[in-house]
Amino acid sequence: MLKPIALIDCNNFYVSCERRFQPDLRGKPVIVLSNNDGCVIACSNEAKDLGIEMGAPWHLNKKKYEKIISAYAQVIMHSMETSVVE
Repeated sequence: MLKPIALIDCNNFYVSCERRFQPDLRGKPVIVLSNNDGCVIACSNEAKDLGIEMGAPWHLNKKKYEKIISAYAQVIMHSMETSVVE
């Protein structure tokens, strides 16, 4: 018997998670970087409006976009794991 599989696509998932733990980031341009190479893996709509592209290496754009708030995915995932109530 086949088991059902669900796929959920959340808008700007990592950014949404970061904003859940830091509500003051709502409405501000936020990006989330990969842990290994510092590439953009999630952008808020505000960051997208400024021209930030997915996969862009952040070290090449950091000075150009000084007002953008960045976070690392590993920190977000750790926060989510420690806040789960069983």
